[in-house]
Amino acid sequence: MKILVVGATGLVGSEVCSRLREAGHAVRALVRRTSDPAKRQALEDRGVELIYGDLKDRASLVPACEDIDAVISTASSTFSRQPGDGIDSVDAEGQLSLVAAAREAQVSHFVFVSFRNNPNNQFPLTKAKRAVERALIESGMPYTILQASYFMEVWLSPALGFDIANRKVRLLGDGTAPVSYVSYHDVAHAAAGVIDQPLARNAVIEFGGPDALSQRDVIRMVETAGGGPIATESVSEADLEAQRQGATDPMQQSFCGLMLQCARGDAMNSARSRELLPFARTSVHQFIAAQVAPVGPSHV
Repeated sequence: MKILVVGATGLVGSEVCSRLREAGHAVRALVRRTSDPAKRQALEDRGVELIYGDLKDRASLVPACEDIDAVISTASSTFSRQPGDGIDSVDAEGQLSLVAAAREAQVSHFVFVSFRNNPNNQFPLTKAKRAVERALIESGMPYTILQASYFMEVWLSPALGFDIANRKVRLLGDGTAPVSYVSYHDVAHAAAGVIDQPLARNAVIEFGGPDALSQRDVIRMVETAGGGPIATESVSEADLEAQRQGATDPMQQSFCGLMLQCARGDAMNSARSRELLPFARTSVHQFIAAQVAPVGPSHV
């Protein structure tokens, strides 16, 4: 198959390209001329065809979709922002333009990486994702929507206050709600894998890791693995809600909304995804074990 990957220089998209090439598929990547040259070169080194365009430029999406069998879109303005990027311009209007271009090109399968809906916690990114999901379902194209849980490499990292190396963690809420933390490597594996899985067509698949763990569960795991005692502080749900209400930028509102949703929990039933995509998922324990050096007496 010939597959267009949108978001190909990103965390998930670059790995999707690698997995598709390893599986023998021809891959075209939509990239921007302002993208990191090293990332573009890495794609070309894997045998990926580059086509220049931008989700914000509707006209550039038409040639990108020509002669394409399937589209996989992992793009979002949340991880990588350039001038003019935003939730409205990229995650909403840009993705909707891509769905329209793919439909006009009679693409036979569209895979969209999204995240699960929580009706009680709505924010701009949620609304954008749901709008694209609805457009896909109504497009008449075969589709697969992967609703991924929280990436452990991001949400259990110093950038989000989970600083294992310095033994400090900022809890979201009281830290007791379980979350099905998932590795972005596994999300990439799934996005590439559904291309060859007929049963994944016209399906919305919740995709999480093998275990639902609370933030406090993960802290205990770090301490047991030899990471030493962890000092914690917390941001209450009320404070997170106040931050969201006070935010004026859609990205800030969405980030506060994501933190609040994490605080309230995101435990998934992964039975359906394991049935369709029966590969071993990375556990939080494996992720933590790779980072923690046991603390013990000095031998110097």
